[in-house]
Amino acid sequence: MHAIKCTMKLSIQWVDTVKISFLFFITFFLAGCSVKTYEMNVSKLIVIKSPQIKYADLGYIRGHGDSLRIELYEMGNVVKSIEINNFICVDDGCMLKNVFNQKYLSGSYPSDTLENVILGHAIYDGKSLKKLYDGYMQKIKDENVDITYEVTSEGIRFRDSKNGILLKISSPQ
Repeated sequence: MHAIKCTMKLSIQWVDTVKISFLFFITFFLAGCSVKTYEMNVSKLIVIKSPQIKYADLGYIRGHGDSLRIELYEMGNVVKSIEINNFICVDDGCMLKNVFNQKYLSGSYPSDTLENVILGHAIYDGKSLKKLYDGYMQKIKDENVDITYEVTSEGIRFRDSKNGILLKISSPQ
């Protein structure tokens, strides 16, 4: 009789453990599938021209904490998304920022260049920064790059004529 009580008690404890584990699993699963709330969520006209990417249309720039997401649309459909955090993730998978630069932009750029351009922050640690009445401008030229970068009230414009790269971000009219 004692053995039956112990077995029943163990069975009930096992069922309770399974129930609790199942509840934790469902809670974490649903939380992982929940919609992210972005601290920054703005629509922009985005132009990207590089040897690997050619895009000119409406896009969204979304940010949450240290994460930044760019969604590029054509005719109302997402055609490409780029997520930037510790890595840069695109359709080809996630890669280190300097690997992304090498593959899609220029290997001579500092690893934070794309993120800084999208956010309108100074590039190359503020090298050659000149204040304008409504923003600033940087001209950076060496054996690897010939960059003109402007951040003004009209938008952001990054052009590297040596590497054939153009990034423009402006508000839709």
